[in-house]
Amino acid sequence: MNNTFPFSFLESLATRFQPPGWVVSQMQQRLVLFLNHVLMQEKEAQDRLARKKGSVLHIRWGLFALDLLITPAGLLDKADPDSKPDLLVAVAADSPLTVVQSVMAGKSPPVKIEGDVQLAAELGWLAENLRWDFEEDLSRVVGDIPAHAMADAARQLGKALKSFLASAPGSPFGRATGSDAKAAI
Repeated sequence: MNNTFPFSFLESLATRFQPPGWVVSQMQQRLVLFLNHVLMQEKEAQDRLARKKGSVLHIRWGLFALDLLITPAGLLDKADPDSKPDLLVAVAADSPLTVVQSVMAGKSPPVKIEGDVQLAAELGWLAENLRWDFEEDLSRVVGDIPAHAMADAARQLGKALKSFLASAPGSPFGRATGSDAKAAI
């Protein structure tokens, strides 16, 4: 019997696919805009980052790399590629599947951190306390009641997907507990 995970082809596809440079640049810019959007929703987060203005953060995961500059406003901007990073954050897991497993389990993926300890502490605080309020942003577009219904449906879909992945033969996500399976229904 074949016990391989049914979606393992995604892992091999992610490691072989090399997007063009302009696509990478545009996706990085969109990521910076999204991160700033989330930061602007929390004044404390901006204040904490503003204390480290001018610092450069280098994030690496496999082939993906991004250099971020902390602005005086406590927001982020793409840093000059030649700038020396004050902090290096590298995701230690090469496999996207390992990262997805960590996230699905409610844990952060394994990371390697080198550099400015104070900046690392601020990023740790952000990771623990900063959350994107998807439902609030959606309500600005479609209204409060439809946004709440859509967000609730997305939560239920996420639970069902997690339960499905956990019950798949050879799944690296583990078996769903009885309470997880009931929550997905």
